[in-house]
Amino acid sequence: MSDGHYQGSLPEPTPGPPRATLQLRAVPESAAGQSSTGHFVMPVGLPPGTAPAHPHARGPVAVLLIGPAGAGKTSVARQWAESRTTPTAHISLDDVREWVRSGFANPQSGWNDQSEAQYRLARRTCGFAARNYLANGISCIIDDAVFPDRPAIGLGGWKRHVGPDLVPVVLLPGLDVVLARNAQRSGVRRLDDEEVARIHGRMAGWYGSGLPIIDNSRLDVPGTVAALEQVLTRAMHR
Repeated sequence: MSDGHYQGSLPEPTPGPPRATLQLRAVPESAAGQSSTGHFVMPVGLPPGTAPAHPHARGPVAVLLIGPAGAGKTSVARQWAESRTTPTAHISLDDVREWVRSGFANPQSGWNDQSEAQYRLARRTCGFAARNYLANGISCIIDDAVFPDRPAIGLGGWKRHVGPDLVPVVLLPGLDVVLARNAQRSGVRRLDDEEVARIHGRMAGWYGSGLPIIDNSRLDVPGTVAALEQVLTRAMHR
């Protein structure tokens, strides 16, 4: 699935039980801590190497980084994997899906049975790789544009293939940010503005889902990696 390159109508969201959502928002010249709105506040532009370790982690961890096109998923996932002190792999769903060369079903041309079948196959392949890494003591982070209201390309499939301990985290910057980032892309991964806006709107369904959400509109990649570490540290304390 290429950062949510979908056409056609999607089913209406199915409401789930309300759960508390951790939202990370960056504000300038503000120390990390709890704001009056209940959002966890992170300072802007934390330098590389400031992300805290996982003192209570027990073995490798599998992270699923979710977000719309232009959210910065791949860049953040790659740097998070590269900056850790323990073995960590980065698995990009887009890269695996595009292993199919002849006969590649590009979702930008329309989401149909063939593109969905290739997406499911890529997801199973990524899940198998993730389980293999975990079994050998290697953590992993997977990035994919998972929709909150579409079971075929939703969170359930990832948990089936990777396991119930998969930790999903959502990157959801503002629409203006994802439009600007998408404009810098080239090739098949660049979408038109209307499609980017549509995907971003559907991703807003993650609010109220109970998943941790990082608004990285004003965070650079190292700062977003630090915010991700904060989320994972909290998840491991539960």
